[in-house]
Amino acid sequence: MGKEKKNESEAASKEKNDPNNDNGSYNYKMFNFFNRKFKINEVEPPSDVKKAFADFTDDGSTHMTAEQLKQFMVVHQGEVNCTLEDAERLIQEVVSRRHHVTKFARHSLTLDDFFHFLFFDDLNGPIHTQVHHNMTAPLSHYFIYTGHNSYLTGNQLSSDCSEVPIIKALQRGVRVIELDLWPNSSKDEVLVLHGRTLTAPVSLMKCLTSIKEYAFATSPYPVIITLEDHLTRELQAKVAEMVTQTFGDMLYYPESGCLSEFPSPESLKHRIIISTKPPKEYLESRSKESSPKNRSRRGSCDERYSKEMQDSLTESEAEDRQSDSDFDDDDCNECNKKSGHSVSLYKRLITIHAGKPKGALKDALSVAADKVRRLSMSEQELERAAGSHACDVVRFTQKNILRIYPKGTRFTSSNYKPTIGWMHGAQMIAFNMQGYGKSLWLMHGMFRANGGCGYVRKPDFLMMKVLFDPKTTLPVQKTLHVKIYMADGWRLDFSHTHFDTYSPPDFYTKIYIAGVPADEVKRKTKIIEDDWSPVWNEEFTFPLTVPDMALLRIEVREYDMSEKDDFGGQTCLPVLELKPGIRSVPLHDRKGQKLPNTRLLMNFEFV
Repeated sequence: MGKEKKNESEAASKEKNDPNNDNGSYNYKMFNFFNRKFKINEVEPPSDVKKAFADFTDDGSTHMTAEQLKQFMVVHQGEVNCTLEDAERLIQEVVSRRHHVTKFARHSLTLDDFFHFLFFDDLNGPIHTQVHHNMTAPLSHYFIYTGHNSYLTGNQLSSDCSEVPIIKALQRGVRVIELDLWPNSSKDEVLVLHGRTLTAPVSLMKCLTSIKEYAFATSPYPVIITLEDHLTRELQAKVAEMVTQTFGDMLYYPESGCLSEFPSPESLKHRIIISTKPPKEYLESRSKESSPKNRSRRGSCDERYSKEMQDSLTESEAEDRQSDSDFDDDDCNECNKKSGHSVSLYKRLITIHAGKPKGALKDALSVAADKVRRLSMSEQELERAAGSHACDVVRFTQKNILRIYPKGTRFTSSNYKPTIGWMHGAQMIAFNMQGYGKSLWLMHGMFRANGGCGYVRKPDFLMMKVLFDPKTTLPVQKTLHVKIYMADGWRLDFSHTHFDTYSPPDFYTKIYIAGVPADEVKRKTKIIEDDWSPVWNEEFTFPLTVPDMALLRIEVREYDMSEKDDFGGQTCLPVLELKPGIRSVPLHDRKGQKLPNTRLLMNFEFV
């Protein structure tokens, strides 16, 4: 709350001291010859706000008491747990902010106070802000906030590697950090970098130390470190020593070797987990299973699948695939039978055993009764698997973990559509967190759910014995009604000529539903010309067949007749987390950072 007060005070001062703000109006210079003056319209409560105030106060009353505010919160806003004490605290906070009163001098709200209260997103936000999912199920029952090449600061080919993006990811709530491990030129140190590229390396110890310091800055739930290991046997032993010394008791690994079921996020609070493929030295005996003779026995459908996958791989991916393809369900047993203390220590630290598909896809997606594992697929592999083995993918993810990663040609660190993976139960949709754009906004939206803790419980239908078929179109389960009243705050966050040199901005709002194909739709409001505080008062209805997977994406644009429309802010919200009633919806910039003052006033209702 203190930060909100500071932002509002700074914004008010900025507006007051703006030389172009002349007694409630803005001056715009036309061709350097003459000025155009535009009045700043006074923001007024929408009619629905006035009606709500009247409905919950006594006839003709100009003030809303704490008891009346409590009734409004319970009945109109659906916050059934709101108490009289909560309402009193809200009134105190609103009066303090609006009138700069430090003592509780007033016990009620005027209509204007009530309107401003509804516009404070920290007091009247659109979604739940606390962890409320059951966190005691196995890890495979959750979507997990996952990064890809977490150490890269920019593109995949030539950007610097650093611990800074790892820290930023953890602060945002990301729970899976990926590190690519490579030996240095003298083969005696471990570096983190994107192999076979021009990326400048960072030391492994820097990355591990940063993870230890920031792992639980935002969320207490476990951090999983996925290692892409390209090391010698000696350096693997060195990594094991570094990991154990850095994390100490924070590090979790099973004493008995392989797990038959993953632990729960609740049981792993404040713990670090390692996930990687078993050491290559132990797997040489498995290579004969990948011989042409064995491959020839597989079905024609899977042969075509494997060939398409190989054709779609970049050279770097193909080399990684060759080194990883020796993983199968017997790896745990094979490892336990071998000796060699240095590598066995490294292997013992691996809680989630990993691999990539090899051979027949149906075999790769097989579910073992006494073992769990992680399988990695590229976005292209997932699309093909979804087309031919959708139910097998869903079945696999009920007990095991599926990680999806960007295709190798995404050199600019762009991202892909995450909803396909979520529809099939994939827990780890690995994203380039520096790849700003609409796909990443969807990722941000999904993991705003459940208090932003980085773990979102999968819908029950993805865990049922009767397998969910993502290709089936279901009947409408819920209908979401959305009303966009108005917006405000841009004049406090941007200069008066940021959007248009000669006049105030012309804003409109675009609304999207992202989710299963049957639910996806987009709508937009009319354009409000020359107004820093546009009022739309427009309603939209969205029938949803799978509301559990639906995301509401909102983007504000400023209309430009001669060029591409300017970006005015965006947000993305998980539909099932939406709180009913009149809500303040804060907007974010392209990178997902919250704008200090820019907000929409909206109404949400479920039928």
